[in-house]
Amino acid sequence: MAAASLKFVCLVGLLLVVNVAKFARVDGAGECGKSSPDDEAIKLAPCATAAQDEKASVSGSCCAQVKRMGQNPKCLCAVLLSDTAKASGVNPQVAITIPKRCNFANRPVGYKCGPYTLP
Repeated sequence: MAAASLKFVCLVGLLLVVNVAKFARVDGAGECGKSSPDDEAIKLAPCATAAQDEKASVSGSCCAQVKRMGQNPKCLCAVLLSDTAKASGVNPQVAITIPKRCNFANRPVGYKCGPYTLP
């Protein structure tokens, strides 16, 4: 009987540890807060052409999304280097120029984003 009680206590303890770990991971904030860089990358769909061709014009809707995201340079960097961005054909070396092409005065000039530097 004591062995069964001990097993039950161990099982309850294990379940408690697993649930705490799961909630900590779900509520944990990454580069983009509670949203993943891949989820945020989808919001940059208006920037698709501008992120592939440095000579393409940057739309107002693209600039608006980048401005919102650019308030957190870590998030913007994570998005530009995300798997979703890569799968969409984003050229990080070109995409990193979008804040400058949008003429943002408060852009994080010189911010290191992987092997790239924001101009």
